[in-house]
Amino acid sequence: MTSSGRTFRLLCDMESVPLVEGLLESQGFLFDPEPFYLFARKITHEPFPLGESLAARFGLIYIQDRSSMLPPLTLDPPLGASVLDMCSAPGSKTSLLSRLVGREGFVFASEPSADRLGTLRANLRRTGSANAATAKIMAQDLPFPNNSWDYIQLDPPCSGWGTVDKNPKVMELWTEAKTAPLVALQKTLLEKAAAMLRPGGHVLYSTCTTNIAENEDQVAWAMKHLNLELEPLAEPAGFVFGAPLLSGMDGVLRVSEDSEGQGFFLARFRKKDDGSAIESGHVQKRELPGAKLNLARMIGGESIAFDNLPPGDAYDFGGKVFFLHERALAMVPGLIRWQGFPLGKVAGRGPNATFRPGAMCRVLLPPVASKHGPDVFNVEDSDVLEQFLTGQSLGFRVGKGPVGLYYRGLPLGWLSRKGKRLIWSAK
Repeated sequence: MTSSGRTFRLLCDMESVPLVEGLLESQGFLFDPEPFYLFARKITHEPFPLGESLAARFGLIYIQDRSSMLPPLTLDPPLGASVLDMCSAPGSKTSLLSRLVGREGFVFASEPSADRLGTLRANLRRTGSANAATAKIMAQDLPFPNNSWDYIQLDPPCSGWGTVDKNPKVMELWTEAKTAPLVALQKTLLEKAAAMLRPGGHVLYSTCTTNIAENEDQVAWAMKHLNLELEPLAEPAGFVFGAPLLSGMDGVLRVSEDSEGQGFFLARFRKKDDGSAIESGHVQKRELPGAKLNLARMIGGESIAFDNLPPGDAYDFGGKVFFLHERALAMVPGLIRWQGFPLGKVAGRGPNATFRPGAMCRVLLPPVASKHGPDVFNVEDSDVLEQFLTGQSLGFRVGKGPVGLYYRGLPLGWLSRKGKRLIWSAK
C-alpha cells in the first residue's frame, strides 16, 4: 500500500535519527523530512500500516497529523519551562510539549474522560514522557491559583470541521446549529486559562475546525473581555494558510483547505500586565498516599540510569512505582488526584525490596556500553525484534534481574528472564 500525506514524529535524539530511520527502511517504509519540524516525517511508501511497524511498537515514532503538531510548536515553550495542557487526550500534543521543554521542563495534562485519560497515559508512557503528570479533571475546574502558569496550551473540544477528510460525517454530527454548547465551553476554558496565566505569559488557542464562531469570533471575544492580547505568528514552512475571516486578526494561522494536513486554527495570546502587583495564590497540599523510595539502594536498582529522569522522586503506590516530578509535587494542589510517570514495580520490604522496571521504561536504560549497567541484549537484526513481539523467547545466559534490550545501541526497553530465555512482556 502507498500512503499520501501520512505523517509522524521521531522520538529520539539527533544522534539516533539514522538508527530509527534505518529500522523503518528495513521494513520497507519510505518517507521525506517535513520542513516545519526537525523530527517530523511524511510517508511516501507504506507497505503495511505504520502503527504495526517495529519503530511504532517500540515507541520510537509517534503517528500524528502534521497540522496537529503546530499548536505545541507555535506555543514554543523554551527548554525548562512548565506548561499546562488543559484538554490533553489522546496525548499527541502533550507528548510533543514534553519533548520541547526537555528533561528539566514539566507538563501537566488534564482530561475529564476516564477512557480518554487511559489513552493519554498509555501514549505518554510509550513516548517516554517522564516529565509529565496527568489528572482526571475538567479543565474549567482546575484549582490552580490565578497567575500560576507561564505557558498554557488550550486545544478545546470543537466541531472538528477541519477533519472532514478523515471523518466524513463530522459535518452532519456538528452542524452550525449544534455548535452553541461548544462555543460556550470554549469561552469558559479561555476565561479559565487567562485567569491561571501569569502576566506576560502565553496561551495557545487552537481548534481543528474551520468554523468562524469557534475561531476568529473567539479571538475577538477574548481580546475584548479578557486581559489578553494577540501575538503575531510566523507561518511555518510547508503549509498553505488562508486569510483570517475577520479583520484585526493579523497573526492568527488558519490552515487552508489547499494545504496538506487537517484544517486547523491557531492563535497565541499574551496576558497583559496591568501594572498591579499580582502574586499567585498559595497552593494547598495534602499528604501523598504512597511511600517515597530510594530505588538505587534496592535490589535491581544498582544498574539503572536514574540520572536520566528529571528532578523528582519515586513513590510506591501499592507495589506500582511512579516517578513524581518535583514541580508536580510543588505546584499541583492537593485537591487534584494526579499521576506521575510509571517506572515499574516493587516487591518485598526492607533489605529484600526488589525493583523491576517496566518493559517500556527505556528512560531508565544507560548507554549500551555502560560499565555499571544491566546485562545487555544488543540486537543487530530487526528480525530478532519481530521474534520478541510475536511472543517468542530467545536464549541468553543465566543471571538475575531484567536485561536491557537495545537495537544497535539504541535503548528500546527491558526484557524479562525465564531461566535461560528472554521474553518481551510489554502489553
